[in-house]
Amino acid sequence: MAFVGSLKVDPLRPKKRLGQNFLVDPTLCDKIISLSGFTTEDTVLEIGPGKGALTLPLAGRVKHVVAVEKDGDLVDWLKRRLFETGISNVTLLHEDILKVDWNALRTHFPGKIRAIGNLPYNISTPVLERMCWNHQWMGRATLMFQLEVAERLTAFPGTKAYGAMTLLVQYHARVLRLLKLFKGSFFPVPKVDSMVLSLDFEKPYPERADHEAFFRKVVKGAFAHRRKTILNSLKGALSDQTRESLLNALAVCGIDPAKRGEVLEMADFLRLSAALSIDNEMMK
Repeated sequence: MAFVGSLKVDPLRPKKRLGQNFLVDPTLCDKIISLSGFTTEDTVLEIGPGKGALTLPLAGRVKHVVAVEKDGDLVDWLKRRLFETGISNVTLLHEDILKVDWNALRTHFPGKIRAIGNLPYNISTPVLERMCWNHQWMGRATLMFQLEVAERLTAFPGTKAYGAMTLLVQYHARVLRLLKLFKGSFFPVPKVDSMVLSLDFEKPYPERADHEAFFRKVVKGAFAHRRKTILNSLKGALSDQTRESLLNALAVCGIDPAKRGEVLEMADFLRLSAALSIDNEMMK
């Protein structure tokens, strides 16, 4: 324990700036690991092992754990804990998961990267984006999110939670709800409940876009201004498209230009991005 003046400072005290809320219910830890479906043949990436609530029991049920932790105090503490318990199949990486080199990370895995972790609210979206960018290396991920984020990722068209992130994640992975966790299961107690989701990147949406970067641009543009119609949202987001080209593409896809993006399904966005892409090629 370190000292600042006359005050004792616990190096393992949860750091608010890192969004740390530690899962403290061992029964739930075991349940999450069981629901993940990992086997003794799997090497698993753990994002943010913290004090090892998942790390230690997980190490006894899989071949190897590669744990990425940003907090140096926790890395040092967990190294000692692993040594004391005689656990030798955990590789601790003192790195920021948002800055880690995924090319280097995947060298730790004999096959697809299988992942588990409790994602703080402030990094959940960028971590998901990186998984989607590296989807070709991803297998199944079992991740904890704040309930609001989990609801967005599992939302249906026409609901308030449905948005660009819903579509972009569901395009790359089959998303399923596994377990709701009440806020009292964490320390410090967060303001909201959480949910564990399964994201299976080996089971993406069956229809694929010809130009995935353009598909993502169309999806994000459609939700850039949620209260606007799909026509006006795309007009503001796709500067290289004219009103006429947008109307033409919407007509070809059978989409009412007065509708909002939140009522369109994945198939609608795939058709629309394909139609707009064709228009772009014709104008060149």
